[in-house]
Amino acid sequence: MIANFKLILIAAIALLVFTISWIFNPQAFAETLTCPENMAAIEGGTFRMGSDEFYKEEKSVNQVTVTNFCIDRHEVTNAQFAQFVLETGYKTVAERPLSVEEFPTLKPKERQPGSLVFIPPEAGITEVEPLSWWHWVQGADWQHPQGPNSSIVGKENHPVVQIAFEDAESYAKWAGKSLPSEAQWEYAARGGLSKMTYSWGNQYSAKKANTWQGAFPFFNTEEDGFLGTAKVGSFPANGYGLYDMTGNVWEWTKDWYQVSHENKSGKTDPLVENPSDSLDPREPGVAKHVIKGGSYLCAKNYCSRYRPAAREAEEPNTGTSHIGFRLVKNIPVSTSQKSLGEVQQNL
Repeated sequence: MIANFKLILIAAIALLVFTISWIFNPQAFAETLTCPENMAAIEGGTFRMGSDEFYKEEKSVNQVTVTNFCIDRHEVTNAQFAQFVLETGYKTVAERPLSVEEFPTLKPKERQPGSLVFIPPEAGITEVEPLSWWHWVQGADWQHPQGPNSSIVGKENHPVVQIAFEDAESYAKWAGKSLPSEAQWEYAARGGLSKMTYSWGNQYSAKKANTWQGAFPFFNTEEDGFLGTAKVGSFPANGYGLYDMTGNVWEWTKDWYQVSHENKSGKTDPLVENPSDSLDPREPGVAKHVIKGGSYLCAKNYCSRYRPAAREAEEPNTGTSHIGFRLVKNIPVSTSQKSLGEVQQNL
C-alpha cells in the first residue's frame, strides 16, 4: 500500500514539474502542438501590442490576446508559389490587364499588365521627391520582379514578391491556410520577448535582418550582404524559430488598416475585417490592408519600420517589388490545453 502511494506521489510530482516547465517555457509547450511541415506552433497568450516610441499609427501600447496558431517559418518562396501556379494555372493581378472599371481614364496601351518597381535615383542625384523611386513597369510580375528583362532563376528560395492581396489569399486557400491577423503576426514576430524594440532585443544590427544600410534611396553599403531580397533563412531566427519577421520583404495581413489599433485593446484574436472600417488619412476613402515587418528598403533615415510594432498601409490591388507574405493555421484549443490554462490561473 505504502509503495503504491509513493508511486502515485512521484507521478503527481513529475506531472506538476512537466506542467510548470510548459508554463515557463512557451517553446517547450509549443513543441507539443501539431502543425503542418515547415510551420511553427505558437502558444497563445496576452502581449503588449504596439509602441509609444515611434510612429503615431503604432500607438498606444495595449494588452491584446491571441489563441494558439501555427505560422510559416519563413515567407512563401518563389518555388512554393511556382508550384501553386503549376497546379492551378493561376494568374496574378500583375499579369492581368488593368480593368476599365477600376482605371477608367487610362488609354488602352496604358492598361498593359505591370506592377510597381523600386528604381533608385541615378548616381550623383542627392535630392528627390518622396516616393519618386517607385515606378510603374509594364511586364513586372512575380516571375519578373524588376521588369520584363528580370528573372527569378537562381532565386527559387527567395520570397515571392509582386503579390497583390488577392494573390496571397488565393495561394492561402489552395494551401489550406490563411493570412495572419495583425495581432497574430506581431505576437509571432516578437518571438516571446516583451518590451523589446526589435525581434532580437533593443539594439539594431545589420547582421540580424535584411534591411538598408546607408542613406536611402541614394546608396546602400550592403553591410548585411544584400542589395535586394535575400534567400529565406539567411539571418538568425527569432525566439519562436521564425525567419525574416524583420526585413527582407513586407508581409500582408488580413486586417484592414486604421490609424491605430486602440479598438483591439483587451480583445482576443481581434481583426479589422470590414473594408468600410479602413482609414488612411493620407488617402481618405481608399481601403487598405496592414502590412508588417519592413523590407530590404527600410533604412534608419527612412521608414525605420523593421520592428514588430511597426505597420504600414497598402492598397490590396497592387503588388510591389518588396511585398510578400507568409501564412497561418489556427490550432483548436484541446481539453489538455484548457487544463493548462486553468493551472496557469491557479499558479
